[in-house]
Amino acid sequence: MQKPWAAAALAAALVAGAVETAADQQVQPVTLQAPDGVRLAATYFPAGKPGPALLLLHQCNRDRTSWNALATAAAARGYHVLTLDFRGYGESGGPRFKSFQDQRPTMQEKWPGDVEAAIAWLIVQENVDRTRLALAGASCGVHQAIHAAQRRAEVKTLVLLSGDTSPEGRTYLARADLLPLFSAASRNDGDVVDLMRWTAGFSRNAQNTFTEFKAAGHGTDMLASERRLEPAVLDWLDAHLRNARETAPGIPAVPSKPTVVEEFWTAITGPGGLDRAWRIYDLERRRPDSKVTLFPEFEMNAHGARRLQAGHPEEAVAIFRMTADAYPRSANAYDRLSEALMAAGERKEALRAAEEGLRVLGRDKTMADEFKKLLRESLDRKVRDLK
Repeated sequence: MQKPWAAAALAAALVAGAVETAADQQVQPVTLQAPDGVRLAATYFPAGKPGPALLLLHQCNRDRTSWNALATAAAARGYHVLTLDFRGYGESGGPRFKSFQDQRPTMQEKWPGDVEAAIAWLIVQENVDRTRLALAGASCGVHQAIHAAQRRAEVKTLVLLSGDTSPEGRTYLARADLLPLFSAASRNDGDVVDLMRWTAGFSRNAQNTFTEFKAAGHGTDMLASERRLEPAVLDWLDAHLRNARETAPGIPAVPSKPTVVEEFWTAITGPGGLDRAWRIYDLERRRPDSKVTLFPEFEMNAHGARRLQAGHPEEAVAIFRMTADAYPRSANAYDRLSEALMAAGERKEALRAAEEGLRVLGRDKTMADEFKKLLRESLDRKVRDLK
């Protein structure tokens, strides 16, 4: 999908990336120019011989230096690596933001052009095999990596650490059967493991791999705390980038069968599909060895809230019952269920759900104090009103 800024990014990158890479093979600072003229800082790790390309996209609480160790090791294996500071980070230009919400429009509207400028510069460097490119993203870099793959036929595989994407990105993953994914996340990083298993679960590629850690942290922090992650990523690149076929992974003419995750979401978001969604959920939860995440809690809560606001309380009740069943230690799930039951006129059931929420909340040692206080107030109010 060609965007208006793609051609401009190529021209800007070729002009602004005025760093001589053929003279020596040392790590080199690079200055790129975004399509709108913003200066972008990058670092090039040349392989010193013909090889594929790798672009590394950092998370929102780090900058490009967080990839240095992996970039150095990948260059030693024969990959031409570029790390990029997104605008507003590190040494790149652009405004700094105080909150993620303030930054969101820039991420959506400007970062894709920044990524295109980086790709355009990287694939024309000496000895770079421009037919074989991999993208690695951490946290908010995951979304950028997935959408760049959607635009770029050169992308043969993705490495995704601790991040998510948009509905459009998930739809692309479901259609890009031939694009293998390496994903990793840690259990001590909130609900990121479930979120990433769900996101990767839309991809139909049988070669996908998911690596789960217990206490490795977030994004590129995992590379420092879990020594086995870096060699696993490098081995993955050897298998799925260096030896990838030159033709684009793209969309096959005859798509393969949808994954169970895609089937579940097609059912639950389609008209009259709740019963089928429940059957899929019941079947999957009976599998003792299943590692499938049909839904992260927050996504189901959002879907249930939309159905409730649209005037379908019975559907919302069914959705929140499923969520509470899947996440029985979540007081928030019971709070949402109680609210939907109240709207459906089931006051006794609503009271039981609110009381269960308070019981679960009292045992939760991980929730932030501010949110815990708000949730307790909501549940207490429901119990008083319902009694």
